[in-house]
Amino acid sequence: TLAAAAGVGLYTSRWEPHWLQIVKHQLPIRQLPAALVGKTLMQVSDVHAGVVDDGYIVDAFTRAAALAPDIVVFTGDFITHQDHTFARAFDAYRHFPRGRLATVGILGNHDYGRDWSHPEIADRVVQMATSHGITVLRNQSAVVEGLHIVGLDDWWAHRFDASTALAGVTPASATLVLSHNPDTADLPVWGGYDGWILAGHTHGGQCKPPFLPP
Repeated sequence: TLAAAAGVGLYTSRWEPHWLQIVKHQLPIRQLPAALVGKTLMQVSDVHAGVVDDGYIVDAFTRAAALAPDIVVFTGDFITHQDHTFARAFDAYRHFPRGRLATVGILGNHDYGRDWSHPEIADRVVQMATSHGITVLRNQSAVVEGLHIVGLDDWWAHRFDASTALAGVTPASATLVLSHNPDTADLPVWGGYDGWILAGHTHGGQCKPPFLPP
């Protein structure tokens, strides 16, 4: 029993988190401008720099950058805050993949520090990301070649404001929404929006024991 428990612990802490998979999907978006048809969008999420091995992060970023995506979106949790997080994270994010057309991101709960309640830490995350060419959207939108990319701030940190972020979006807009926590998709705040919401937070199932589903 002890050996099994130790094995599961090692698997979930040292193996599963470092099992990198690059998964490709079709992403049909209504009203997509002709200039973006056939382009690639890469989603990166939940890097948790500061607790994840630096070498693994750099290797993952390097492999991602080699795919030469047109647009890169980051869906939250740049860091997990500890004493030396920012020094480590700053070096790791030098290697972050950049999109040829745009590189945008949003914040997650861990970007707000302990108990998701430290906006000053989130501000430092934004400064770090910006210095590495990542535009962080906080209840804002950006237009990339006619595509509206809407970025929501974090739900658990009580910074989520969909009505403000979606203010410029109409049914005729080609739109993609970024929201760290997928639970926000069930909130009654979306009005007439009917499209894609890309999220992170669950780490693909959070914990996947061997031979069992997440």
